[in-house]
Amino acid sequence: MSSDKKRSLSEISSVVKAFLIDLDGVLYVGKDPIPGVRECLQKMQDLGYGYRFVSNSTRRCRSSVADRLKGLGYDVPARQIFTPPLAAIEHMKKRGKDRCYLLTTGDVNEDFENAGIEVCQDRADYIIVGDAADGFTFERLNQALRQIMDGAEILALERDRYWMEPGGLVLSAGPFVAALEYASGKKAELMGKPSSQFFRMALDDLGIRPEDAAMIGDDIETDVHGAARMGMKGILVKTGKYREDLAKSYSPPPYMVLESMAGLAEHL
Repeated sequence: MSSDKKRSLSEISSVVKAFLIDLDGVLYVGKDPIPGVRECLQKMQDLGYGYRFVSNSTRRCRSSVADRLKGLGYDVPARQIFTPPLAAIEHMKKRGKDRCYLLTTGDVNEDFENAGIEVCQDRADYIIVGDAADGFTFERLNQALRQIMDGAEILALERDRYWMEPGGLVLSAGPFVAALEYASGKKAELMGKPSSQFFRMALDDLGIRPEDAAMIGDDIETDVHGAARMGMKGILVKTGKYREDLAKSYSPPPYMVLESMAGLAEHL
C-alpha cells in the first residue's frame, strides 16, 4: 500500500486485535513527541485494542525507558515495554549461564543485574552487544573479541545499521556486531527485532496470535518485514528514519503506510 487512504476503516478493525508499537521514530524523535500519537494510543485503549511496545533500544533499562516516555507525555507502564536485554536475559537463563560482558552504554546493566546475571570484564559466557555509542572503542571491542576467541558466544541486542537523531543518521550496533563476527569467525544470535523470538515475547504477553496483530514502525526491514515474516500486518510510518527509496524497494509492500502513527486513529 502506498498510502493510508488505501485501507478502509472496516479492514483494519476487522483483522487487527492488537498492536506492537516501536518507540523511537514512532512515538518520538529525539526529545520531541510526535503530535497526535498520544491521542491515538488513548483511542486504542478506549476501543479495547491490546498493545505492547517493542523497541530495539539498548541504552536504557526497562524502567528508564518508561521514565523517559513519561517525560515525553506518555503514561506507559514498564511491564508493557519489551526491549532486547529482556530477551537476552531469558536466553541466558534457559541455558543456565550467568556471566556476561556488556558492550553497551547507559543503565541497561540494571536489567541484567536485577535478573541475577553478573556483569563481568572477563571470562564471560556471553558478549552482549548493544548500541554503545561512543563506547565502541578499540579497547572495548578488542576485549570483547578476546573473550569470544576464548569461548564466549555473541548475543546481538539489535543489528540495526543506523537510527535517527535530530541532527541526522547515527551508526547503530549492527556494524560493530558484523566487525566482531568477521574477526572471530563466529555468528551472533539476534535478540531484538526482527527476531521472531523477540516479537513472540510481546505477543505471548498479549495472549494474541501473530495473524491477529499489526506492527507499527519506521523501519521497513526491522519492523515491517520482520513482523510480516511472522504473519503480522506491517504498518510503516513516515516519521523517524523512514526513507522513501528503501520503502519502495521492498516487496511485498507494507499493509499500510501512514504519515505518522497519529493517522491510524481514523482507521480504528
